[in-house]
Amino acid sequence: MTKKRILLLGGSYFQVPSVLAAKKMGYHVITCDFVPENPGHQYADEYYNISTTDKDLVLELAQKLKIDGIVAYASDPAAPTAAYVSEKMKLPGNPYQSVKILAEKDLFRSFLQQNAFNLPKSKGFVNLADALLEIDDFTFPLMVKPVDSSGSKGVRKIYSAEELVSAFEYAMSFSRTKRIVMEEFLVKKGHQIHGDAFVCEGKICFCYLGDHHFDEKVNPFVPYSTTLPSIHSTGTLSRIELELQRLFDLLKIRQGAFNIEVRIDEQERIFLMEIGPRNGGNLVPQLEEFASGFNMVNATVKVAMGEKIVAEGIHKKGFFAYYVLHSNRDGVLKEIVISPDLEANVLEKHLFKNSGDSVLSFQGSNATIGILLLQFSSHNEMLEKIENSENFIRVVLEPEEIILLNGNSTNRLAI
Repeated sequence: MTKKRILLLGGSYFQVPSVLAAKKMGYHVITCDFVPENPGHQYADEYYNISTTDKDLVLELAQKLKIDGIVAYASDPAAPTAAYVSEKMKLPGNPYQSVKILAEKDLFRSFLQQNAFNLPKSKGFVNLADALLEIDDFTFPLMVKPVDSSGSKGVRKIYSAEELVSAFEYAMSFSRTKRIVMEEFLVKKGHQIHGDAFVCEGKICFCYLGDHHFDEKVNPFVPYSTTLPSIHSTGTLSRIELELQRLFDLLKIRQGAFNIEVRIDEQERIFLMEIGPRNGGNLVPQLEEFASGFNMVNATVKVAMGEKIVAEGIHKKGFFAYYVLHSNRDGVLKEIVISPDLEANVLEKHLFKNSGDSVLSFQGSNATIGILLLQFSSHNEMLEKIENSENFIRVVLEPEEIILLNGNSTNRLAI
């Protein structure tokens, strides 16, 4: 019997779980991207050196290989390509135009405005001159962002028109389409809400939302942790799910995983800040499986291959978090030191850098050194250790900076 063929867009570390899941299900697995050394390719049956953002070239490959399904796992840039191919080949997927709207911030903001969702005042620009002409129509502070960058790369907050030039150029340097969005800063009430939703036959069949945490000392816009469950009320979380379902209905979304970022303002209004048409990064699907029992990796692969998903046996119990190992400056990694008090909470360690490797200041997800998946005995313990992580985790660079951890003994993580 001929195996069904699945094309997975990308083979990075975070995408390896989707490759392994597809192999375990018995599919003929094909991967493609322009990074041959990515670890996921070694597990695939075939690999092709083609950019995941070149939708026409990927379509040509998919037609040639006669694939049965396509997945852009945990990848914002590749998500429109997967939708484009599935639409052209009449494979399981979501409308290309809908995915494009979700993947590009200026299109998304316009869609929200046209459909009476809450949103901060915003506008997209393709050149600096137009942005400078209209900046007086906005109230500071402003956020300047690339429309198509993920992981908070290229984002800046500005407080005056004089800062726009550098912020605009910085954002543009991270944009493939060379477009930026400028929007008024939204003051949030409580933590920014973050998590994943999964859509089965047009309806949300799984949704788990937690709270983002940011390192204000390094970059206040790049999250270093999400804690599950959220401290926001069940009523607020239920209202968010209703808004998400309204969004999915309008966009005619039929299936798959979506990464959610939401803010609540002082008037308790819901603002859908980002709805990424893909699974969360930073091993969020694995964290959510620990926290609920729902295997989003398997579900993502299955729906792309036309299989029906039954979201049963979900049990949202316990207290879980991911933690991004990161540095507050550029340098050379010497070691990672973890307190025994936190070591007891570690479920999984994923290290992307070794001793002697260069590391970057945590200005975007590309500066991630590693990921810890953690479990705690209570919400209080979780918040204590995540919000005061400097007391439990130390990333040591060469030359080493002397930092005392409140006199606590430490456990040195071999790297």
